[in-house]
Amino acid sequence: MEAAIASRALSSLPLFFFLVLCFSAGTLTSAHSTSSAPADFIRASCGATRYPALCVECLESYAPAVRRSPRQLALAALSVTADRARSASTFVSRLTAGTKPAKSREAGAVQDCLETMRDGVDRLRQSVQEMHRMGQARSSRFRWHLDNVQTWVSAALTDQTTCLDSLAENASGRVRAAIRKKVVEVSQLTSNALALVNRLDPRN
Repeated sequence: MEAAIASRALSSLPLFFFLVLCFSAGTLTSAHSTSSAPADFIRASCGATRYPALCVECLESYAPAVRRSPRQLALAALSVTADRARSASTFVSRLTAGTKPAKSREAGAVQDCLETMRDGVDRLRQSVQEMHRMGQARSSRFRWHLDNVQTWVSAALTDQTTCLDSLAENASGRVRAAIRKKVVEVSQLTSNALALVNRLDPRN
């Protein structure tokens, strides 16, 4: 009798361990799914931008803070863009300081570029601040602040295009290439940020 009971107990052990493994695997899968959901949300959202790879590269690290909030994602995109724009403006400012006075046309182009970039930085910073003032979605307050953000980010994008156009017409290859690399990246980030901001618009 005791031998039979022992035999049944031993035969049930494989089933017990199988159930434990299944439970553990399910728990791990659920935890992984939960942790990867914000990153998946960012990748999916970035798919709607013009430069999705750059979008994911710059915003994926913000996944824990963004979670699945389109508003927080747009805010993160604007913050990153404002920081990169400020860095690019500083870079151009240094080139302006080192430009030879004899090359007046080139110096003028770089100076014009710097001024438009500074304007763009101001508008992006204003946009970040404005995002914090938004009320509930679909309220009149929300739409008013959103309109301001869309207007300012669009203007910043125009500023960057103006800078590139001025360089193309008046600056030498070396100077143009050095500045263009910085400005193009900021322009792409600005375009992505605007696309994410536009997704908040209930009129779309």
